[in-house]
Amino acid sequence: MPLRIVQSKQNIRLKELRRALASPGRDRSVLAGGLVGIEGPNLLEEALRAGLHVACVFIAQGAEHLLEGLRLPDSADVLLVPRELLNSALATETPQPVAALVEPPKWGWEQLLGGTSEAASPLAQAAPLIVVLAGVQDPGNLGTILRSAEAFGATGLLSLPGTVSAWNPKAVRASAGSLFRLPLISASAEEGFARLRAAGVKILSTAVNGAEAADRIDLAGPVALVIGNEGNGVPEEVASQADQAVTIPCPGPVESLNAAVAASVLLYEASRQRAGNATQLHCGKL
Repeated sequence: MPLRIVQSKQNIRLKELRRALASPGRDRSVLAGGLVGIEGPNLLEEALRAGLHVACVFIAQGAEHLLEGLRLPDSADVLLVPRELLNSALATETPQPVAALVEPPKWGWEQLLGGTSEAASPLAQAAPLIVVLAGVQDPGNLGTILRSAEAFGATGLLSLPGTVSAWNPKAVRASAGSLFRLPLISASAEEGFARLRAAGVKILSTAVNGAEAADRIDLAGPVALVIGNEGNGVPEEVASQADQAVTIPCPGPVESLNAAVAASVLLYEASRQRAGNATQLHCGKL
């Protein structure tokens, strides 16, 4: 694996990495098929496992061993960079000695609604389970939601305007690789909800008051769970377009749950109901 030594802060690839990590939400090249930045050997390994195209790898001098065993494509540009120079391009407080520029996965509505991704579970393929992100601003929350969505067999996610970029470095780290495997599409509420309804998906908006408890709603069928802003919840103009409101009963003296926690609880409940239905169907055939 040939390494190319880089000593200049003005290196084009380093500039590209710095830009990709600093403003993933504002860089429209991502939507046009550009590259995104990731940090750390674990995320690089996850990206390779997910089949993402790795265009360039940055490795700090003295950390070359971290690339051992990784099946980097022959087309990947591998740059050996002084640690201080690489640190200056990274977004974390404690930078890791490995970073990369990768091509983000390209998802379509068919994959989101049909559960045709390799990561989707059989239950998700049987009935779409979609998380709608309506103004989620904390990248850590978004990444955690992604990870929970994959863990509980969701089909994918729909990101509405006002939601932080899923390629924010903190979101990417919190997703622990789920972002690489789970379909995620950005669209307006009007377009997104129209497509969901056309596919027979019921839209449930989370709410604190005036809503049905999650365990009293059928989540085993095709459903989309709308998760709102951490402070203000689901915007009224979005909630008004939903078919029904859902809530998580909390016996303790807490007004509301963290967005990622709420999404995880609802996804677990949907997974529980779906597992129960699958067991009943299986037993019925015996």
